[in-house]
Amino acid sequence: MDSLDRAIINELTRNGRLANQELAARVGLTAAPCLRRVRRLEEQGIIEGYSARINYEAMDEGFEVLVFADLSRNDVASIEDFENTIMASENVVEFRRMYGLPDYYIKVRVKDSAAYERWFSEVAARHDSVIRVDSRITMKLLKAP
Repeated sequence: MDSLDRAIINELTRNGRLANQELAARVGLTAAPCLRRVRRLEEQGIIEGYSARINYEAMDEGFEVLVFADLSRNDVASIEDFENTIMASENVVEFRRMYGLPDYYIKVRVKDSAAYERWFSEVAARHDSVIRVDSRITMKLLKAP
């Protein structure tokens, strides 16, 4: 991967809908070699896909909560059960198993505080192995991918 590949990635990260002609111009290539590089980056799995930035406030899902959860049992069955439960929730937009504490980081997006309380009661708190949940409410999103 060279500086042109990195320039392509930077431009596509800012705007994944750039036409190949515009992308090529921005990185200093002609269209054909630029397209070859983009396809190679896709084939190598470096570019995994393209997505849209969504205004969740406009969708009435702007209440974001960062949840840190710890389990009392770390056996395979408890871990798999907890992970399957959380991953099945449509309100979970990011879910990570962590090294050390907390055991899990969960990003939940819902309409409001009442909707989060319902999610918490119906999803997170119902699992037998959960011993601690620390919920942090996002005040303001300052930077996002």
